[in-house]
Amino acid sequence: QRGASVLLTDILDDVLEAPTAGFKEAGLQAHSLVADLRDTDTPQRIVDTASHTFGAIHALVNNAVACNEPKAFGDISAADYDLVYDTGPRVTFALMQAVHPHLLAAGGGAIVNIGSAAGTAGERNFGAYAGAKEAIRGMSKVAALEWGRDGIRVNVVCPLAETDGLKVLRDLDPKRYQQVVSTTALKRIGDPATDIGPAVAFLIGDDSRYVTGQTILLDGGAGSFR
Repeated sequence: QRGASVLLTDILDDVLEAPTAGFKEAGLQAHSLVADLRDTDTPQRIVDTASHTFGAIHALVNNAVACNEPKAFGDISAADYDLVYDTGPRVTFALMQAVHPHLLAAGGGAIVNIGSAAGTAGERNFGAYAGAKEAIRGMSKVAALEWGRDGIRVNVVCPLAETDGLKVLRDLDPKRYQQVVSTTALKRIGDPATDIGPAVAFLIGDDSRYVTGQTILLDGGAGSFR
């Protein structure tokens, strides 16, 4: 809606089909790429596809991650751990490296990585996921320090949003869902399009040109740092 041409990527074609078609029907520039983030060639393929499609790259948003939790800490298997790390910090790291030359060529740009209160505050039964999200925050700070001279800004957003996972919680355990709502000062869960999206758009836009190395909590005042 703010003028960006967007490449969406996911492992599931049907997940990409509806939003991509919806954007196009609204007159917005959107393309899609089906890819498994666990494949070692995927990060470069994503970047190459975006560059070929749009001619230049100005921003990267790392949002995708998969996990097999909730599970008790002692029950998290090596496979569970590998899944969340291979689709979270490992591919975030690789995508950031792959996009760096393109952002340099464009004269600078912005990266927004998605963190989580599961990491900043801790969340029972999400041990591997919490660690993966904090790993993303750590590398984001380092990249912000190193790449600032290149005009490349790197920030992290930690949202509390009405995601598919939270909708499942709402339907299966309404009491616990209401407990989550009650932790927020605004007494509601954020809408991905109207509460989270505009903040991400701000961070990749020119109005945030002096913002880098930051973690922004979009949690309705839940206070997800302890």
